[in-house]
Amino acid sequence: MKIQDDNSKIKYYTASQWQLIWWRFRKHRLSIVGITILSIFLIFALFPEFFAPYGPTQRNGENVFCPPSKIVFKNADGKFSPVPHVYGFKRERNKETLKMEYVVDETNIQSLKFFVKGEKYKLFGILPGSIHIYGVENGFVHLWGTDNMARDVFSRTIFATRSSLSIGVLGLFIAFVIGLVIGGVSGYFGGWVDNFIQRLTEFIRSIPTYPLWMGVAAAMPKEWSPKTVYFMMTIILGFIGWTTLARRIRSQIIAIREADFIVAAKLCGASDMRIIFKHMIPTFISYIIVDLTISFPNMILSETSLSFLGLGLRPPVTSWGVLLKAAQNIDTIMSSPWMLIPSIFVILAVLSFSFVGDGLRDAADPYSEKS
Repeated sequence: MKIQDDNSKIKYYTASQWQLIWWRFRKHRLSIVGITILSIFLIFALFPEFFAPYGPTQRNGENVFCPPSKIVFKNADGKFSPVPHVYGFKRERNKETLKMEYVVDETNIQSLKFFVKGEKYKLFGILPGSIHIYGVENGFVHLWGTDNMARDVFSRTIFATRSSLSIGVLGLFIAFVIGLVIGGVSGYFGGWVDNFIQRLTEFIRSIPTYPLWMGVAAAMPKEWSPKTVYFMMTIILGFIGWTTLARRIRSQIIAIREADFIVAAKLCGASDMRIIFKHMIPTFISYIIVDLTISFPNMILSETSLSFLGLGLRPPVTSWGVLLKAAQNIDTIMSSPWMLIPSIFVILAVLSFSFVGDGLRDAADPYSEKS
């Protein structure tokens, strides 16, 4: 036992900073759950063409607001089958309301198959393919129903994951670069430079978010393509979201700018930029990662809420906010509650990033407690 204890102590005291962070992080169970969910979302975002049985704009005839397909584990003879089957639907007119309604057609039962051939696609716009994770031989299967244009909600939600997450990543990257430079310069030089940057930061933070977005949306030319709007939204989110990160970096630099190793670097003739980016920032890089992780949900919520209000992305671009915009009115929610399923993805993404951020925050100072 003593030898094992000695070995564990040696392993602990000789470990690198990132090893210590990982050992503490993996003890945080909610963080592990969060990073697992985010990994699944990342896989969906990278390969939506494979995981979605249909394209984001592919329509199923006139089956508007078709309810989710019913999955059963029995074949056409009514006997148990380990292979999942799905019932089809038929449209009938309600004799009381005179509305067309979908009724489960138990005579139309099909085997739900995996890795089936379907609509052709190109992964990353390069690699051709036609294999989808599931499907049926004839007709359509809609596990999460269809929308107001007879498009598969499951497929559109998977494709929306790419748009929403990519906006968050790119917007956060822009905000990180701006915050890193401005916060570093402000904290290092101080004086009138710091005073000017802080007043500018306060001015940007004081601008009301939604009136600003309404003005930006009105200023965007209507002839812009959806891709152009997508990139503009990403850039604007980045240029607005740097203020909090810049202030945190500034406070960290102020705390260490008179440290001995910084003074030694100055005496050795190191340039200001080298001192900031080579000596100062690496000392608290773990805290920056925590801040980025916590800031990520704000980017996703901003895109989702703005698209939901009609101020962000527009069809045919598919995002979580665009999908939720189709469920704005009470009639749609009452008659087609499956249109709210994309909101589950938003909730899971925000909670997962929050859990991961909490775990990283606890693990950012690994010497405070032994792993």
